[in-house]
Amino acid sequence: MSISPLSYSPAIPLPPALAARLSAVPVITDFACTVADVTIAAEVSPRGEDLCKLTLQLPQALQARGLLITEAIQAALIADFSGVDVAFEWLPTLPALAQEREPIAGVKQVIAVASGKGGVGKSTTAVNLALALKALGARVGVLDADIYGPSQALMLNIEGQRPDILPGKRMHAIESPHGVFAIGMGNLVTDNTPMAWRGPMATGALQQMLRQTEWPDLDFLIVDMPPGTGDIQLTLSQTVPVSGSVIVTTPQDIALLDAKKGIELFRKVNIDVLGVVENMSVHTCSQCGHSEAIFGEHGGNALAKEYDTQVIGRLPLKLAIREGADGGCPSVVADVTSPESLVYLAVAQRVALQLFLNQRNAQDSASGASSSPLMTQSDD
Repeated sequence: MSISPLSYSPAIPLPPALAARLSAVPVITDFACTVADVTIAAEVSPRGEDLCKLTLQLPQALQARGLLITEAIQAALIADFSGVDVAFEWLPTLPALAQEREPIAGVKQVIAVASGKGGVGKSTTAVNLALALKALGARVGVLDADIYGPSQALMLNIEGQRPDILPGKRMHAIESPHGVFAIGMGNLVTDNTPMAWRGPMATGALQQMLRQTEWPDLDFLIVDMPPGTGDIQLTLSQTVPVSGSVIVTTPQDIALLDAKKGIELFRKVNIDVLGVVENMSVHTCSQCGHSEAIFGEHGGNALAKEYDTQVIGRLPLKLAIREGADGGCPSVVADVTSPESLVYLAVAQRVALQLFLNQRNAQDSASGASSSPLMTQSDD
């Protein structure tokens, strides 16, 4: 009689010792998701062979991390197994779960980037998040919802371009030179035209861009929100299914106060906060190399802790970030290997992973299933 390997799948938990080892291996550094959370199957050989096979399920946006994750798992299990084999199921972006709100045709997931306060680098974060998701293999669009002060046309180098008008008062999204599709008031009016509109006209313009824009098939639509918590924010949250939000702040107290209001608004309308991005966290002098936290320290951490979320990126106060955005060539496309671009890429991976986990948890709750791997044993 030979003994088959012990097999684990979503019905019986992993053995405590193996689960503990895998729970110590993060999928992404400084992010609350471990390998144990995404392991969907495992096989452990009988004593004497000491082999372990794992299958992990992750979103495609994390595919570039496959080797790093494999090496981290092997290092964690080297004391217990002579061989560790890791396989991955890379899942494409799935459409948002059905909600009462009508989805945008062709768009799978909508992500709102908000700050509550102007001047904290929200639009720069939004465009670099979009470009980072594209760099990770996703099809991405940007909707500039800042009716009164649009900036994405400049940042995406499509300033002055107008969308093609289609029958039925519809319009094509504009493809930027960087491969991201976009629409906003910056492409519908001239640079010097003030939008002297009251609230109903501004929300009507947003509704038009949401419902009358022809997007190609997109994995993600990044919505660059205006500052504040007013009509535009409410219209977006009540009109389309928003999969999650990213809150942008600086470490200073005055910015954190307004960021809290943004989080509270999203909570009231049942939109998940995927994480906090802290801009201007530190400034390093280009002449002497001295680093200083001009706007304070640990503000993003305190905000994330208070609202049970995570800081998913910290960006420095750096001239190159500003110059790239103003010049229509944001950091991620200007130099994808720069330190700030690597932060934006990590933010994009964390956003994609949190969306994946949220959707999986919602599906499990709806079906009553468990996401923990199961164990079975068979004898021949």
